[in-house]
Order: sequence, then C-alpha cells, then structure tokens
Amino acid sequence: MARLHQPCDHKVAYKNEEFLDSADARPLRILSEYLEPYSHFRREKIRDTIVFFGSARVQEDGPLSHYYQEARQLARMLTEWSESLENAGRRFVICTGGGPGIMEAANRGAWEAGGKSIGLNIGLPSEQLPNPYITPELCFEFHYFFMRKFWFAYMAKALVVFPGGFGTMDELFELLTLAQTQKLAKKIVIVLYSSAYWKEIVNFDALVRYGMISPSDLDLFQYADDPQSAFEILKEGLTRLYLRPEEFLPEEETETPAIAKSRVGPVTRAPR
Repeated sequence: MARLHQPCDHKVAYKNEEFLDSADARPLRILSEYLEPYSHFRREKIRDTIVFFGSARVQEDGPLSHYYQEARQLARMLTEWSESLENAGRRFVICTGGGPGIMEAANRGAWEAGGKSIGLNIGLPSEQLPNPYITPELCFEFHYFFMRKFWFAYMAKALVVFPGGFGTMDELFELLTLAQTQKLAKKIVIVLYSSAYWKEIVNFDALVRYGMISPSDLDLFQYADDPQSAFEILKEGLTRLYLRPEEFLPEEETETPAIAKSRVGPVTRAPR
C-alpha cells in the first residue's frame, strides 16, 4: 500500500523569501524598486523634485565644510520658496542620494525649512546609512543602481551638482547625456556649483574644441558660486518652464515615462 505524501508546506510565491531572493525572481525585485517608491510619491502628492548631487565625504566640520553649509542654505531657500507656492501637490521637493556629506546637508536644509525631502539611499559595502534629516516616509533603500538612477531622473525638474567624485560625475553625466540626446521629454535646469572646481575637474571647452560635443551642449548647464545666485537660476528656470496651470501630476501620465520615450523615427536600413 502506497504511503501518503507529507502535507504540503509550500508557501505562496509572494511570501516565499527563498524564491524572492533567487536569481529567478530578479525581475520582481527590479519591479518592486519601481512600484514601491511610486506608491509613496503618489500618496504624498509629490509632483517633481530638485535633485542635489555631491560628495559624501564633505563634512560639516571638515576642510570643505563651506560646501556643506552652502548646500544646506540653498536647500532651505528652495524649500521655503516651494512651500510658498499655491498648488495641488508638492512642488520641487529636495531629493538626494540619502547619505552623508552634501546629501545630508540638502536634506537638512529642507528639514530646517519645515518641508519634506526624499532620500534615495543604496546599500554599499562601505555601509552608507540614511542621514537623519530625510522625511521617514520618503526614505528608500535600493539594491540596483539603475533603478535608483531612474528615480533621480524621472521626477527631476532641476539638478544641483556640488563638488564630488566618481559617483557625482557618474550621476551628472548620466543626466547630461539624457538631456543632450533628447531622451528627456522635459526640460531640466542644471546648475554646477563652484565654477572653479568644475572647470578644473572637467574641461568642457576642450570637448567642444575636439568636436566631441557641440558648442550648444554647453547651454545644458550653468555655473553658480554662491547659494543666492544658484537660487536665482533655479527659481527663474523652474518658474519659466513649469509654473503653468496645464502642468499635471506625474500619476496622470498615460504615455511612456518621459525618460523612456524614443526621440527618433523608424530605423532606415542601408541597402545591401
């Protein structure tokens, strides 16, 4: 007589942590890093962001502390201005990578102004922990760099880039490339903070001279050397481009997201 099988103790798939951590479930993990932040942004009625990039190594009391204080001041000024706007949703919310240094300074400035701010943190071997000034319901932890970058780009209407290293330059050039190649269906105001630093680190004029970029590509960004001038550039650009009655909330989009739209027509193949 055949023995009965043991009772099935298999979990439903969405509660099976072993499966969710497996290679087979990677698409689900990627999708969750899109859907979970999206649901929070909808709930908080966040329409768009001002993204701050910059070094995690700049400390409040270190040798480059003036950058920390200036990022903090600029974020506070922008948040106070944003909070004064009359609108149905939260406009121009400060968004950072969620860690220390310039990221902490920007989240701190928004917090001091009484506004909310976003932290898109990522797990790293050096254990980058979220700074304490991020709004708790807008603090996210990412595993995939590309999904984190998606959220930097998706709602950004402006970008402020303080001095930084590999990570800062990676993020800057990612967005400059999207703007240059017209993969963004929106305009983004880009400010490079500290002209002396950026002109020494990246020779944009040489790129033009060698024909690697067009002279008009230099119009994709502006320099600022103090919080007030950066604020004026951002306020003017955002007011001109986005403070219009017809602007809508991101969740009302029914088409492909702006950063995924193709800007070219059908491919014409060369004759054989």
